Amino acid sequence: MDKISLLLALLLTGCVTMPENVKPAENFMVERYLGKWYEIARLDHSFERGLTSVTADYGLRPDGGVRVLNRGYSTKENKWKEAEGKAYFVNRPDQGFLKVSFFGPFYGSYVVFELDQINYQYALVCGPDKSYLWLLSRNPKIPEDLKNRLIAKAAALGFDTGKLIYVNH
Repeated sequence: MDKISLLLALLLTGCVTMPENVKPAENFMVERYLGKWYEIARLDHSFERGLTSVTADYGLRPDGGVRVLNRGYSTKENKWKEAEGKAYFVNRPDQGFLKVSFFGPFYGSYVVFELDQINYQYALVCGPDKSYLWLLSRNPKIPEDLKNRLIAKAAALGFDTGKLIYVNH
């Protein structure tokens, strides 16, 4: 789950930083980012290992933050797994750089560094370093040329896209 893995990783590291050469999306509009996103691809981490049909659902919190609900199906355990967290902007609300927590006071980076600024239909997200990467879409499938373009962008920034796991929905 893009958010679950990011949040768990962030909690373990406690880092609210960005990888070198990664710049968060500007003119970010949280209201347009809210709602359901499907995880198309991710770099592997133990907290998300074996999960399929992974989604992240974002909503506004009464305190001005963002509610994060990550969900995925464990084929090994034959059940759905969920993790709920909260996110807040690090610098400005018009920049895709947030800190996310799934456990108490520990926060990690959530950096939206590529975003469909017109329709908010796809996004590339990373954590505090280049071992965390998610390709998200509003639909469970995206056109192959778009997927290839986004993966090429991540590779050019130094992410190990050869290790991406493509999620079944």
